[in-house]
Amino acid sequence: MTELFPGVDSRYSHRVMVPSTSDVDAPGTSHQWHLLDNASELADKGITPVGTLLCVHGNPTWSYLWRGLLQHVSTHDLPWRVVAVDQLDMGFSVRTGVFRRLADRVNDLGDLSNALKLTGEVTTVGHDWGGLISLGWALAHPDQLANVVLTNTAVHPAGYELPAALRLASHPAVHGWGTKTTDAFVRTTHSLAQPALEPDVRQAFMAPYANAGRRTGVANFVADIPFTEDHPSRTALDAIADGLRSLEVPALLLWGPKDPVFSDRYLRDLMDRLPHAAVHRFEGAGHLLPEDRDIATPVFDWLARANTAHTAGRAEALAAYRPMLAELDGRTQDTGTAVVDINPAGSLSWAELGNRVNALARGLAHIGVKSGDRVNLLVPPGIELTSLIYACLRLGAVIVVADAGLGTKGLGRAIRGAGPGYLIGIDRALAGARFLGWPGIRIAAGDMPAAKRALLGVAHTVPELLQAGTTTAAQRREFTPADPDADAAVLFTSGSTGPAKGVVYTHRQLAAMRDTLRDTYDLKAGSALVAGFAPFALLGPALGATSVTPDMDVTAPRTLTAAALADAAAAVDATAVFASPAALANVLETREGLDDAQRRTLAGISLLLSAGAPIPEPLLAKVQDLVPGARVHTPYGMTEALPVTDIDLEGIRAAGAGNGVCVGTPVAGARVAIAPLDANGRAGDQPQTAADLTGEILVRAPHVKDRYDRLWITEQVSSSIPGWHRTGDVGHLDTAGRLWVEGRLGHVLDTASGPRTPVAGEQAAESVRGAGRAALVGVGPAGTQAPVIVMETVPPVRRAAPAPEALATAVRTAVAGTGTEVSAVLVVPALPTDIRHNSKIDRAALASWATDTLAGGRIRNP
Repeated sequence: MTELFPGVDSRYSHRVMVPSTSDVDAPGTSHQWHLLDNASELADKGITPVGTLLCVHGNPTWSYLWRGLLQHVSTHDLPWRVVAVDQLDMGFSVRTGVFRRLADRVNDLGDLSNALKLTGEVTTVGHDWGGLISLGWALAHPDQLANVVLTNTAVHPAGYELPAALRLASHPAVHGWGTKTTDAFVRTTHSLAQPALEPDVRQAFMAPYANAGRRTGVANFVADIPFTEDHPSRTALDAIADGLRSLEVPALLLWGPKDPVFSDRYLRDLMDRLPHAAVHRFEGAGHLLPEDRDIATPVFDWLARANTAHTAGRAEALAAYRPMLAELDGRTQDTGTAVVDINPAGSLSWAELGNRVNALARGLAHIGVKSGDRVNLLVPPGIELTSLIYACLRLGAVIVVADAGLGTKGLGRAIRGAGPGYLIGIDRALAGARFLGWPGIRIAAGDMPAAKRALLGVAHTVPELLQAGTTTAAQRREFTPADPDADAAVLFTSGSTGPAKGVVYTHRQLAAMRDTLRDTYDLKAGSALVAGFAPFALLGPALGATSVTPDMDVTAPRTLTAAALADAAAAVDATAVFASPAALANVLETREGLDDAQRRTLAGISLLLSAGAPIPEPLLAKVQDLVPGARVHTPYGMTEALPVTDIDLEGIRAAGAGNGVCVGTPVAGARVAIAPLDANGRAGDQPQTAADLTGEILVRAPHVKDRYDRLWITEQVSSSIPGWHRTGDVGHLDTAGRLWVEGRLGHVLDTASGPRTPVAGEQAAESVRGAGRAALVGVGPAGTQAPVIVMETVPPVRRAAPAPEALATAVRTAVAGTGTEVSAVLVVPALPTDIRHNSKIDRAALASWATDTLAGGRIRNP
């Protein structure tokens, strides 16, 4: 293969003379276009294309941007023709000498497609302003159009300011100099790549724009941005933007959120115009998305799937449906306590809670919130959050819940990804929204002075909503029941295995989660629960259970003390307690501070659930001593399906030791299976229920999530086995049907002797005298990874170092009993954990650290 430029076969390069029908050209004018086209390669291979991808670049790139699509087709012998064009005055196409506006460029693309005599269905692919032009072609050629693919682009500026980069480039004082006289605009655009372009790739992108004469089209493109209503191209822009609402062909939106030009607000605009589109946001990617990430694989996967949905648990999800607000609506005259706050103290009866929910729903409707709108709630668990959640459900608005435990960066990334139209928060959250640019009309959770309100850009307050919702006119408003299969909530994962993912639940699936908890744990109406684990705080009213949140920071579980737990339980005469493992660990550490009355209160608890991470039997036994009358359960689950299985202390003891952590049997309505690992540690695609097969854990249940939010690629992976959700965890079923978790799929070691899951080795290491928590990680290339133990000690060491010889020998011997030969043992002061659970070890970070350490680098604490 002879390369025209890095990654581009010279056979793809073609020049085509195309007659122009544009009004800006003299009659009889023809223009020479340059394009990359694989038609001859397909013919040589005897492949008949099933369709054509018509790829249109933006400014100031050229057809080279789409080389990944051409390479993918060639490598996999796919039956797709790829035609990547250089727009006139751009790339290696002719410089026409006339100013070509948006409508002209749409017309030009039509001239080219006619000249090429494209046969079969066409999928348009566009980036930057090429996206807008490709859509113009799509609307003008409905008989040829099959699909639409867009990457970072915009179709309308309504209500938006001109992005800073374009505002500077279009300013009269710098426009000519920045876009034509010099190559500043070209170089600046190329510098947006994440990561930076390789030097030869950057040179390839620069090649068509070597001098001012070659950059006329670059300057004209910037000048033709129609950001004012009287701009000559505004009419064409409006026509394309409005026309999208009638476009019914499948659409795929691929997006780089770190784009200073086309930010997520433009993605939200496109999603509003193309509500049926599949969407994937590539966290960390920016404006030059086709350079930042592999988009070819998802594009062709999407085309091959023909947009067939694979939704986990859909068959089970058709079970009987009882709305989330049914219990609340049945208690409109009930003066019994529904919710209690400890700090500051407060409570509402069932009747009062129902009235408050309805008033808030009417108040939200008064300011424009409607069914399907996303409302981000940045309010601590308690009466206020409970009221707001159920008010949104009443309206059919979609709640977005991402807690502060993600950290400022992670929280901001989650909020921007979800793109809420409204944001309700406490002062600290509103400050973050204002100064970090989080989307959504801002609503303060409480009253706020006018000056502070103006500073934070607050449009409304919750007290104002309540007042508006209690007027005579508002009270006449009727609420339409939400569609059971409409979106109800976007809940975010912990971020312990990468950026936190938004998980979408419908009203039916939230109700199924409630019913699963009710049926599994016999949580009947009239129960009283202490919600020390945020997800369960949302379900109390739906269960008909009186709920109280203890005096703690729920985003920092270790702030829950034994006294705070007992006081919360006393406040509602609690029968059940929900808490995370990290919270319970601190409860045990502070139990000596309990007085006799508090101990009696805890002795009256009949059910204790701890979810979020597996709990070792010794810790659970100590918890049992603290609540001697309780059934102590530790369900296994995840944000995508909570819970999946359940086991109690007696069951853990009966299971005994084994390869992993025993998490019990499936909860009510759930099914579990295994996709066995192959010799390279990859999970298969056939669900198996035979005993002692290690593989990826699969689950199906009515309460499995609907999908990942704006993560089409991630969703396709997770639901690639129709009807099942791939959890990403590995484990096996035993002969009694119990599930054992052996770790995460991404943490499986790929050793010379085959795949090794980490948990059994870690448990063995932790059994050694003087050992604390341990992590088993792989060091080296796939297929030959060396197992390494990184561990804490008791007492802790001050600095990371190779383990003392005696400890290392004992650990190696213990781990060898599980079938894994350890190559090295390293001790550290503390293992890194994710910020929300304080219990999930960041093994990916440890593997990287161990690799550097064992390569001879300076030993630093991880």
